[in-house]
Amino acid sequence: MIPQLVTYRQRRRDGRWLRLYVPVLPVLLVLSPLLLLAVLAGLVACLVFRVSLVGALRGAGQLLCALPGTRFEIEQGRTAVLVSIR
Repeated sequence: MIPQLVTYRQRRRDGRWLRLYVPVLPVLLVLSPLLLLAVLAGLVACLVFRVSLVGALRGAGQLLCALPGTRFEIEQGRTAVLVSIR
């Protein structure tokens, strides 16, 4: 299952939290022209570096399926960032 919601939380220097909820599907639809260019660039890169196209697509699909439930937490000084993918 592909991720459906990305939650971004950032603790500001004054201690307050900034929360952003980003739905993945509408962002994908808006950025779909760029996604098409990225796929074409990936195909060209596979041909140039002689990488199996099927293997590259399978790896990208497995990476996409593994994303739900992932959390990135970065904290430095009084600033903290948390990205959660559901």
